Amino acid sequence: MAHEFRDEADQHRYAMYVDGALVSVLDYRENDDAVTFPHTYTVPAHRGHGYAGELVAYAVDDVEARNDKRIVPMCWFVGTWFDEHPEKTPLLSRNVAD
Repeated sequence: MAHEFRDEADQHRYAMYVDGALVSVLDYRENDDAVTFPHTYTVPAHRGHGYAGELVAYAVDDVEARNDKRIVPMCWFVGTWFDEHPEKTPLLSRNVAD
């Protein structure tokens, strides 16, 4: 199975495709110093395969690599992902990490 990740900036989302089919999306909003992740969604038929977690990992790595913005996890799933990946907590907005 081929996994493809995309930053679909025109739609303000990261997307994950498996064999060409959209399986999961992570919405984002950018401002001057932060990127907010307000919503994660996985197509029901594709749930339970870890796709949303893979997509969040990709998005977090992309934000880290591209700029010095901090991340605000407004979505419960993204918040839980950070709880499970404490090595990435320095990327959180100070207001969230405190």
